[in-house]
Amino acid sequence: MTYTINGYEPERLFHFFEEISAIPRGSGNEKAASDYLVAFARERGLWVYQDELYNVIIKKPASPGAEAAPPVMLQGHLDMVCEKLAGVDHDFLTQGLDLVVEDGVLRANGTTLGGDDGVAVATMLAVLDDNDLIHPSLECVFTTQEETGLTGAAFLDKSLLKARTMLNLDSAGEEGSVTVSCAGGVRCTLTRPVLRTAQEDGWLLSLSITGLLGGHSGREIHQNRQNADLLMARLVHRLLQGGGKLVSLEGGTKDNAIPRESEALLLYAAKEEGEAAAQKARLLAAQIAEELRDTEPAFTCEVSLQAGSASPLSGEDAWALVRALRLAPNGVRSYSPRQGGFVVASLNLGVVKTDDETATLVFFPRSSVASLQEDTLDSLSVLAETFGFVLHKSAAYPGWALASVSPIRDLCQESWKDITGRELRVEALHVGLECGLFIGAMPGMDAVSIGPTLTGCHTPDERLSLESFSRFYRFLADVLARAAARR
Repeated sequence: MTYTINGYEPERLFHFFEEISAIPRGSGNEKAASDYLVAFARERGLWVYQDELYNVIIKKPASPGAEAAPPVMLQGHLDMVCEKLAGVDHDFLTQGLDLVVEDGVLRANGTTLGGDDGVAVATMLAVLDDNDLIHPSLECVFTTQEETGLTGAAFLDKSLLKARTMLNLDSAGEEGSVTVSCAGGVRCTLTRPVLRTAQEDGWLLSLSITGLLGGHSGREIHQNRQNADLLMARLVHRLLQGGGKLVSLEGGTKDNAIPRESEALLLYAAKEEGEAAAQKARLLAAQIAEELRDTEPAFTCEVSLQAGSASPLSGEDAWALVRALRLAPNGVRSYSPRQGGFVVASLNLGVVKTDDETATLVFFPRSSVASLQEDTLDSLSVLAETFGFVLHKSAAYPGWALASVSPIRDLCQESWKDITGRELRVEALHVGLECGLFIGAMPGMDAVSIGPTLTGCHTPDERLSLESFSRFYRFLADVLARAAARR
């Protein structure tokens, strides 16, 4: 293939990133990418395992002289979040990514980049392909469906793994840090049966919010980024107070991404009523835009009115949905002053949907403190009971507690200091990483998470610094060489 990324070393690292970017690998659609990994291993005579969820393990023997060193696991996930800008024509099920390099930064054209966690996939492939590295025996673990609940990591047969040192390669943000703990999470889906009235002719008022920053519901939840669904609920609530009937309200596509866009449709019997409502909506949208001028400068709300027909929600169901949204908990719920304001508990309203029979709200609570997570779940239970929804919890995964002693953490700190002359930042993250699942199933596991500078994850603003990616590989190679010297 013709490569877009040129001039960066090691060349194989960037070529592998481009090759996997050409393969669709949204969560649940990883088979082709998984098969690519299996073919890669077989071509090089490496031990390989693939399970029915398309998780892959590839093992590489130690480099000469390092056979006595304890084995090391490298781990990351194969899937990516599939988000795109409004109006972008891209089919994530069938099309690879359109990569663009600008001023040393890699992005995708109008879509998420998949650096989360294509960085890990490309890095492990480069390590497996590089016979000049000094390293202990390696177990490279590529998991699936991470972005939809860490499903692959939970399912994987961990008895196949012998390593008790783990380098997770899924720590996005700024380089120069090592992650040593993370929050647990659970998907909470609230559903309510709805009734629709008979088809009515009238005037359809369409509202469309776009331009919000969005972001990862763990990494950016503390940055006061607006939730498109909650802003839309504010608009619709005000409009319903003056009449009209709600046909639909929908926004967001992932529970772990802050919604950037939302749409609503209301029906009015008379043109004059629709025009008055449209004017009211424009005035309120202008007020919101002024409120968000400094934090969400690209916020836009398009308002249009046209003749048409629809089957609106019953008044009872419309009000239940909108009132639930107006009172829905969202954002940071608890900080830790002892940890410099670190977010301890939060939740994100990621998806709102209305179809012919059901209204659905999908939340994603996170916390590193079990009692605070339970408090958030209690709040959602009360919300559901109050407005006639049923709460269903799924895709729960454990947090990862800080270890008082961690030889691999010490090794990373020594390596970074020797390479750069700077101290490696030790951080806890309010995101979900797969480390907790491996630590819980494999007693004695010592784990850290590292990565290059990668920003804007879960949004089309995702960006990967190519120089940082190159430095990250050199850092990892040095850590592996030091691990090879351990006995």
